[in-house]
Amino acid sequence: MTVNDDYARGRRDGLRLALATLAAEEAKWAALLGESGSWRTNQVREVRHKTLRVAQTRVQTVLNRLTPKDDPAIDEEVAAALDRLGL
Repeated sequence: MTVNDDYARGRRDGLRLALATLAAEEAKWAALLGESGSWRTNQVREVRHKTLRVAQTRVQTVLNRLTPKDDPAIDEEVAAALDRLGL
């Protein structure tokens, strides 16, 4: 592996970590949706939940762009990471 390969792998690993963090936060807010007696609190929770879902989609898009298309081992690596996240 070259330095560029290590760097690219590190970037992908960082994006996978970001996806895992976003997924955990999204799950936390999903559990709280509609639970409050206050409509304002529920509305804020819905906005946060939607924001996290949009962020997950954007990070996933960047990860897809950084993943080499010609290396099947990388595809398996990404698929395994995404399966662990439930995406």
